[in-house]
Amino acid sequence: MSDIWSVETKTLATNAEAVMRNGNIYQIANGYMGYRGTLDEYGRSELVAITLAGIFDRVGEAWREPVNAPNGGYTKIAVDGQALSTLTSSVSSHHQTLALRNAIFGRKTSFALGGKRVTIASERFLSAAEPHLGVIRYSISSDRDADIVLETGIDGDIWDLNGPHLPKLSAEMHGDTLVVAGITHEMGKCVAVAESAAIGFGLEHHRVDGNRNLRVVSFKAEAGKTYSFSKYFAVCTAADARDKTVPETAIAVVRMAKAQGFDLCLSAHNEVWAAKWAQSDVIIEGDDEAQHALRYSIFQLLIVAPVDGSGNSIPARALSGQVYKGAVFWDTEMFMFPFFLHTCPQKAAELLRYRIRTLDGARRKALTEGAGFRGAFYAWESQETGDDVCTYFNIGDPLTKRELRTHFRDKQVHISGDVAIAMWEYFKLTGDDSILLEGGAEVILECARFYYSYAYFKKEKNRYEILDVIGPDEYHERVNNNAFTNVVARTTFEIASQTALYLAETHPKAFKDLVQKIAITQELPLFAEAARLLFVPEPNPENGLIEQFDGYFSLRNVPVEELKSQRIHPDEYLGAGQGLAVPTQVIKQADVVMMLSLFKERYPTAIKRANWEYYEPRTEHGSSLSACAYAMVAAEFENLEFAYKYFLKTARLDLDAKYKVYVGTVFMSGSHPAANGGAWMTAVFGFGGVNANAEQVTISPRLYKSWRSLHFKLTYKGDSFDIHITHDSVAVMAEASNQQTRRFCIWGQTALSIPGKRVIIDRAEKVA
Repeated sequence: MSDIWSVETKTLATNAEAVMRNGNIYQIANGYMGYRGTLDEYGRSELVAITLAGIFDRVGEAWREPVNAPNGGYTKIAVDGQALSTLTSSVSSHHQTLALRNAIFGRKTSFALGGKRVTIASERFLSAAEPHLGVIRYSISSDRDADIVLETGIDGDIWDLNGPHLPKLSAEMHGDTLVVAGITHEMGKCVAVAESAAIGFGLEHHRVDGNRNLRVVSFKAEAGKTYSFSKYFAVCTAADARDKTVPETAIAVVRMAKAQGFDLCLSAHNEVWAAKWAQSDVIIEGDDEAQHALRYSIFQLLIVAPVDGSGNSIPARALSGQVYKGAVFWDTEMFMFPFFLHTCPQKAAELLRYRIRTLDGARRKALTEGAGFRGAFYAWESQETGDDVCTYFNIGDPLTKRELRTHFRDKQVHISGDVAIAMWEYFKLTGDDSILLEGGAEVILECARFYYSYAYFKKEKNRYEILDVIGPDEYHERVNNNAFTNVVARTTFEIASQTALYLAETHPKAFKDLVQKIAITQELPLFAEAARLLFVPEPNPENGLIEQFDGYFSLRNVPVEELKSQRIHPDEYLGAGQGLAVPTQVIKQADVVMMLSLFKERYPTAIKRANWEYYEPRTEHGSSLSACAYAMVAAEFENLEFAYKYFLKTARLDLDAKYKVYVGTVFMSGSHPAANGGAWMTAVFGFGGVNANAEQVTISPRLYKSWRSLHFKLTYKGDSFDIHITHDSVAVMAEASNQQTRRFCIWGQTALSIPGKRVIIDRAEKVA
């Protein structure tokens, strides 16, 4: 590859599917909005979208989804009366790039037109310094004189899966600034886009063409001369307006940016990106393919981290479009959160604040789902209020077109524990109890309350059980005592008791106020009892296997490929009530192995190996969440070839874009931030052997054979460390600004990391 800091192609995507997949690969984002990697002249047919974080709308009975804003980056030209487009014109060369270092999308395309060669080039970024702002530089040149008409402005002809979400768009011009604004159906929220351009050539006039608000510039291009201009657009919603209207707020952002100019806007953007990479980059020496794929995965996480103070989280398809309703899943806490916790705890805290903010939605779900439970039952698909937008019939049969009843909404109970565990992990690894005091403790206690409400006490066995659930393996629904779910529930009970004890000792008034607020005094002792008596499937003493759920081992053992060969339609869903996988041991994704990865300290290596070897051949890996769990566990018992294979599968998933587009009849395309997080975890936790707890950071490296070294930053308890791992040594450099000496355990030997000092431990356990 030419550059491990960029993604590029010289192949022009022309068919609809290739254009769609490229839109995912080359997307940019800044936490506030995502802009699909489409070309300047494209429109809704090419799935152009600027997807906004945290604002949703529903049209009629369709799924509720995030709102796509009008496209303020639209630009198109006509040469000698012929409109130029890569889809309809003769293209002599094309090159597009995505710069990972600073999230800039660029393209350069040359057209052969009537004996002339006309070249257009552009680069765009969504500002990391001003989240409402997009900035574009566009240039045109011709090898012969040509009459050119340039149209640039705002395209309000929006691509939506279930829209339109902004009906009756208004198109206006305020001075030199174009504005397109609309109001959502459901909540009546305003979305406005403002655009201004610094064009120093040609004759300009204003034109409204349907939902396009345009500035039209006509000029005669001289042969060999390049005509360049910069344009700025801003997107604002009702949540952003303070002392101005929403359009006025957007106009103010645009005018400020235009006054600063392209270079200053770019400089501010680059400064933020330099700081991001300084803290989060992972350097692999000796393997450019792995380095490139991992860096792309980290990039994908960095572009979708929520804006500070926004109260947003990261959806399962990030900001690549409206797939999965733009909803937040358990993916965030289990697969993305660890990256931020260890590299940028402020963003990890922002993710947790989303769950605190949506606690009432989780309470509403507990009360209204099934028999009516207590506590917090977090949504399987969560939007801005925390209410569950997952439908009971949410997968279509591609053959009959009938909707299938699934139980993701009502039986995926492990999400509450996933949230609670993340809250406690943040406290353990940062030492910062502010999130607990802001509402995190309340979340943990309410999640424990939910599990106690949901659990069934079997008197004859003197134990609690968790019945009628779905574990991470979604092909088997309504099962009893799913191992992953039960361990998550027991852990939630344990940390609820620890939370109560900690607050009672360190913040007695806050604890007293919280206990009174949620009236939980009588239940606290019950959580300790439930933690002690909750049944968790244990390893079989003869073979070490943990049964995924009651009766799993009695199901038919059918090879995965044999089962898949029985499909009548390639998009046929293998789960739900009558799916092909239901009566078999074929599972969708890591379940028991996911549990072994998450709770790595609770199970010995031999148990991990036995279960990995049993469950991996039975796993279809029909989810982007699966491969990294198998990779991390394989690394623990040093099956490094397999760990590496699944690391690359995870890290390259979005880069290669060869994933399924449909499951049943449901469009599923988009980016996979959980896999991106899984790639980072596999590199750092798997091959790097990093495992942090409240007492120390353990590093037990097992580098892949071709990796000469692994180098990354790690944040622990508010301090920052530079970690450099080779096959023979581990070096830990503590930042001079660190507050305390921290304890590391490297290859079994304790090492104290003193602020401003470097400690090196080699395999012979010698300290230099």
